[in-house]
This record gives sequence, C-alpha cells and structure tokens, in this order.
Amino acid sequence: MEKRRPLKSRSNRFIKKFAKFLSTKNIRPNQVSLLSIVFALVGAIALAIWNMPPAKSLKITLLVLAIIGVQGRLLCNLFDGMIAIEGGKTTPDGELYNDVPDRISDTLLLTGLGLGLSLPFALVLGLIASMVALLTAYIRMLGAAMGTPAFFVGPMAKQHRMAALTVTLVMAILCIALDYPAASILLYATLILIILGSLWTCWRRLKKIQDYIIHV
Repeated sequence: MEKRRPLKSRSNRFIKKFAKFLSTKNIRPNQVSLLSIVFALVGAIALAIWNMPPAKSLKITLLVLAIIGVQGRLLCNLFDGMIAIEGGKTTPDGELYNDVPDRISDTLLLTGLGLGLSLPFALVLGLIASMVALLTAYIRMLGAAMGTPAFFVGPMAKQHRMAALTVTLVMAILCIALDYPAASILLYATLILIILGSLWTCWRRLKKIQDYIIHV
C-alpha cells in the first residue's frame, strides 16, 4: 500500500531534478527530516513574538520569517521522502524520522501561533490546534496499523493547515503594511479554522477506516 502522502509537487520537473541532485550528495533523508524541526522552530519563535516589536517593519520581518519557517518545513518534508525513495537511500528507521519530526513541527508552529496572539484563549486554541493535528496523524497511522490504506484526506491535512497559515500570514503582512488593524484577528480566525477543519478531517478519516474494515 502507498504510505506516502500523494503530492503533485513530486512530479514537478524542477523538484525532481533538485531531489536527484540532493540524493547524489552526502545528505541522508533522516537529516533532512530533522532539519524540518529547525525550520518549524524558527517559524514558531517568529509567530510567538511578531506582535511584540512596536515597529511595523519588524513585525513584517518576523511574519516573513514565519512564512520561511512554514515553507522550509514543508520542503524538508517533501525532499526527505524523495531522497529516500527516488534516491534509493531508505533506512530501516526512516518511518520514525518521517513522522516524529512532523508531529513536533505541527506542535511548535500551532502553539507559537497561539502564543503570539493577545486575544482571549489564543494560547489555549493554539494548544488545542496542535493536539487535534496530532490526532489526525494518529488516526491515519492507526488505520494503517489495522491494515487499511493510509488515508491522507483533508480538509485540514498537514499541507492544508500549512497552506491556510501561509495565506493568512501573507494577508497579515499586507494588513500591517497598509496600517489596517486586522492581522491578529485574521491569524486568530485561522487558528479556529484549523481546529474545526482538523476535527472534520479526523471524522472523515475515521469513517474511511471504518468503511474499509467493514466492507473488505
């Protein structure tokens, strides 16, 4: 059964060439997986403190840094699997490095997002979002352990959560640049959207697992 998340970006010619280039170097996929945590940590710190500096330029810089952290984490998640499989560098412990850093990265970014918002229950919502994100992955892996395919359906799978966060960060930067006081509200609303969407994702994955088990 296919255990990898289906991504159109893997078929991109530039992505394939760059992954092939990386696979020819002394770079192990597990190292790339661990690097994703570094990007997530940078993004989480930026999200946690972006609202502290009074200067508009510093706020924008931190939000740009958060976007780099989010996207850098995703690129690491993309290239670690391509180096391992397409590059022929799979390892017996590869699954550990493939999944555990993902869970750490989600927790860092979503908690950092909540920590940086001076709105009611923002940190609580950040922690809830990180827990529900963990739950989506747990349900997928539980199903796989029970013999079902790995269901990566959304609407708030990992790439959807990170896409929603990235789009909102861009919108927040525009709000700050235009002196429109809506950046915090946008990020707060995205946190709620991620929670609700992740709960729906959990339900969909559970239903698919149940249907597969019953009808196979």
